Amino acid sequence: MKKNSFSEAKRYLVGGVNSPVRAFKAVGGEPFLVASGKGSRLYDGDGNAYLDYVMSWGANILGHAAPEIVSAINRAAGQGISFGAPTWSEAELARMIREAFPSMEKVRLVSSGTEAVMSAVRLARGATGRKKIVKFIGGYHGHADGFLVKAGSGGATFGIPDSKGVPEEVARLTLAIPYNHEEEAEKIFKAHGDEIACVLAEPVAANMGVVVPEESFLQKLRDLCNHYGALLVFDEVITGFRIAYGGAQELFGIEADLTCLGKILGGGLPLAAFGGRDEIMCHLAPEGPVYQAGTLSGNPLAVACGIAVLNILRSGEVYRELARKSESLLGPLSDYVTKKSYPVRIRACASLFTVFFAPDEIRNFSDAQKSDTEKYAAFFHGLLKQGVFFPPSQFESCFISRGHSSQDLSITLDAVRKSLEFVFK
Repeated sequence: MKKNSFSEAKRYLVGGVNSPVRAFKAVGGEPFLVASGKGSRLYDGDGNAYLDYVMSWGANILGHAAPEIVSAINRAAGQGISFGAPTWSEAELARMIREAFPSMEKVRLVSSGTEAVMSAVRLARGATGRKKIVKFIGGYHGHADGFLVKAGSGGATFGIPDSKGVPEEVARLTLAIPYNHEEEAEKIFKAHGDEIACVLAEPVAANMGVVVPEESFLQKLRDLCNHYGALLVFDEVITGFRIAYGGAQELFGIEADLTCLGKILGGGLPLAAFGGRDEIMCHLAPEGPVYQAGTLSGNPLAVACGIAVLNILRSGEVYRELARKSESLLGPLSDYVTKKSYPVRIRACASLFTVFFAPDEIRNFSDAQKSDTEKYAAFFHGLLKQGVFFPPSQFESCFISRGHSSQDLSITLDAVRKSLEFVFK
């Protein structure tokens, strides 16, 4: 057996991976094992290069091994790896988060998006005294029990939106309705309004593929929460610092009561956060009775990376650059698909996008599920043979980074055209 092979990895890791979608089960074949990354590319142990649009699932907005991030890690590591005691850098990062997201008056740093959303929902329940939450079918918010009810991302990929191991008693507290469906939102509140602690939403759905909210949808959620006394929780783990410096709240002008951030926030290291208005956050320990804790929360290496990446992003130049790059790739690609009359939909928001193998409009997860996943798998492998790495699932997002050059985008456009021609020959 070849050393450093995926087959060898499966002897020691469950399925050979530490997160299911990495296993290529939805598209077939075996994944390559990454040895290193630089800029827009990943390299395997044999020296093969892959032009990367997974970008650590959106975390690496500056590209792989961005010099500013590597320097921040080195400086922080020289001062200590972990303390288990408060540092000023944690407060400084929280101040920067509040500057970007004014609705986050107080912040709590954690280590993962799952942890952030899990804690925010617990806080919403503690602050309101209610038990039920509303989420959207196909929305993925991490792997806590209450979120694995009609979930997207890996759950959608494997066709198991409800995980074994989640007690029915827990699942019954999660009310799942279609995304972009205002009438269903109204119905669920009319039936359960005085029991609902919060509405949990990706303001731009990115774990059923990219699905943009319709014009009045987010405002409807805001109005319903206001009317019934529930909290609006935005999961901006993907969209935060991605579609704008202030995330979806800046882009759409809708403020959440609680916001969850991750991915870009840590510059590629394990770091996430949740926060909201002071009168909500004061329910959280040590000020209030809602408990949450973490030994590595506010880890100094991750916080240093977070400060470094936010210092780069807040001028807005990176977002202007990404907008130009997105248009240069997705504009010609959309024109090509239309010209060829392929049953394909390109859906995007800022620098994240999905190529849906579906003929009709994508408004929610039910529409996304009509995609031809076998054709997507063929498309994926066609790209991989040309050295272009897209997500190994139809129900995930691609990410453009600062590291992608104009030449990279030209190579990608040519590879996508060739792969589509192969799929539809």
